Amino acid sequence: MPTVIPTAVTAAALTAADDLARMLSDPNTVLSAHPQLGHRSQSLSHGATGIALLHIERARAGRGDWATAHTWLTFAVRGQVYAGVDANLFHGVPALAFVTHRAAVGADRYQRVLDRLDAATITVTQTCLAEAHRRMNRGANPELGEFDVLRGLSGLAAYHLSRHPDHRITRDVLSCLVRETEPLPSAPAEVPPWWTRSAPDGSPSVEYPYGHGNLGMSHGIGSVLSVLSLALLRGHGVPEAADAVRRLCAWTDEWRQGGRAAAWWPAVVTSGHPAGDRPPAGMRRPRPSWCYGVAGTARAQQLAGRALGDAARVSTAENALLAALRDPVQVDEVSGIGLCHGLAGLLQSAVRMAGETGSEAIAAALPHLAERLVATAARGGHGPDFLEGSAGAALALYTFAANGGASPHWDSCLALA
Repeated sequence: MPTVIPTAVTAAALTAADDLARMLSDPNTVLSAHPQLGHRSQSLSHGATGIALLHIERARAGRGDWATAHTWLTFAVRGQVYAGVDANLFHGVPALAFVTHRAAVGADRYQRVLDRLDAATITVTQTCLAEAHRRMNRGANPELGEFDVLRGLSGLAAYHLSRHPDHRITRDVLSCLVRETEPLPSAPAEVPPWWTRSAPDGSPSVEYPYGHGNLGMSHGIGSVLSVLSLALLRGHGVPEAADAVRRLCAWTDEWRQGGRAAAWWPAVVTSGHPAGDRPPAGMRRPRPSWCYGVAGTARAQQLAGRALGDAARVSTAENALLAALRDPVQVDEVSGIGLCHGLAGLLQSAVRMAGETGSEAIAAALPHLAERLVATAARGGHGPDFLEGSAGAALALYTFAANGGASPHWDSCLALA
């Protein structure tokens, strides 16, 4: 990032992040204020596992101690570790494997427990892969939870790509994601194979009588685009991965709005007919968040552009984020501190996009965004969790202050790096 970030802004970000982390240092104190954590210890999104990740990253960076990280990690793995059919990167054994890997990488710690968690995560992944292939063999449409990053194969692929990129399970899950983009037998050509017959939350809804196509990073095809692109960029692409990225890009291009200078992508597209007509003109632009807005969708497009050697796509993606960052109306729509749909997610995505190609224009917008997150965090009243609360906000502020931080990155669980 060529732009020099003012020292005062960096110092303020570090101070705010340290303050947030200190408030989350003692599990008993946090549990007393937020008793729901006791029922979500193995949740990366809303439980102790996400808070453990914060303290692990602080200890890795030398801003915190390993004793606090160990206390939270121990709290997270207490009791029976969940490895059921719906375990995923954000809940159960894969979530614990991810944060333990973050603690163990580059050091001789937690290796034995990581090996056990990793073996269990491979089993979970194999089960998910078998079910996905059975569904595709039937020619049925998927549920979002099959392929998205929060509940499905994109999240598991992100873990395996970070943990052991050359492992067979990594190739298998990436190959399955490629297959997710291939036409289903007997399906209308206008309906993409990732079209789901349910609402975005996975439930039936009268608002989606013919289902929808989901472009988001949290629950949509955006995470598949990001993870496959990241694999290609790191030299771990599987056969036809580039073709899969091209198919996803072609479909998202159909729905891109606003022109190349200020592009944006809808959160979902629906149809009044099974064949898939375009939605009405005046489609709503989502707020510029990670989960469904331009913070996530533009990052996916930037990664895809780099993976394909498509400079025009990279430029369109970066201009899309810049247009949002320079629009006070859009930035005001992102009011909370969280990673999912708040300021932390917008900041984290912008940091990654600025660093990817050395974009001085995006880097120049980072200090104001960080100051805004610091001010919002100072008002208090936030939950402690990773995805929507203080733990994630602190991690984003640390990453900003470190100009991206060392690889591998903690935000691989968000399909951002």
